[in-house]
Amino acid sequence: MTGMILIAFVLMILGSFILFDINPFDFADQLIKPFQKKNTSIKLKIHEITKEKKVKGIKKIILENKDVLEATDKEDKFSLLCVSSFFLFILGALIAIVINNPFVVPVLAVGFALFPFAYVMLLANKWKKELNAELETALSIITTSYLRSENIIYAIEENISYINPPVADVFKSFLSQTKLINSNIKLAIENLKPKIDQAVFHEWCDALIACQEDKNIKVTLVPIVTKLSDLRVVSAELDFMLYEPMKEFITMAILLVGNIPLMYFLNRSWYESLMFTIVGKIVLSICALVIFISLIAVIRLTKPIEYKR
Repeated sequence: MTGMILIAFVLMILGSFILFDINPFDFADQLIKPFQKKNTSIKLKIHEITKEKKVKGIKKIILENKDVLEATDKEDKFSLLCVSSFFLFILGALIAIVINNPFVVPVLAVGFALFPFAYVMLLANKWKKELNAELETALSIITTSYLRSENIIYAIEENISYINPPVADVFKSFLSQTKLINSNIKLAIENLKPKIDQAVFHEWCDALIACQEDKNIKVTLVPIVTKLSDLRVVSAELDFMLYEPMKEFITMAILLVGNIPLMYFLNRSWYESLMFTIVGKIVLSICALVIFISLIAVIRLTKPIEYKR
């Protein structure tokens, strides 16, 4: 009965937001504003305006997921991701209510809601590695062709059939712009640069723009492409080390969660103390909180290495 009331309450809130077209984040900001300390100092106001604000916590995770979906041309899936997160939020709260532990309600609700975002972050790490590998191949063959022909349009046309998405789509848009919209190659390269968020690719684009002025510096493109090869070699060597924290986390999480039902058979009094006393319920909520925080931290640790200029 309690679960049905909770579901009805959550659906009522959701329906109110949809009916009145209210953004939950804006609504939360408006609720928090009266309790925020107001800065009357002009110096503090200037510092607040000019200072680059760092996004942290759950909002940072959501924005990172949104950026990943936009980079992979799947931004239309973001709403589905949010809906999945909302239903998992309800599921986590219901599980906590079923086991009669009010302390773990917010932990399980928020933790379950973060599962879809954590999954997207894992996929993003895999996608980034595949992008780096494809980018290395693409830049290598295009650079080789450009050194021979000294014509970047011809070099891309000659090799576009050997390049796979998503890198191929980027270079196809470059060809479309130079042929159908504007023949200014420098402008086309400038527009090409932000389409792939990769430091080596940006450096390659900058060098390619410089080559349009002076063909003699085209040899500088080869060392830049070599950086991607070095990055792939180092990444392959560190692959095991990068995924070692994930393996350790999964092992420890299984042991931690598995000990709860195991305790039921080994020592019934310990199990009852853990599940039915106030202290035990608080311990369970702390354990759940540590698991969810560790999951996000481990996923961040498994990000592929990148070259920084």
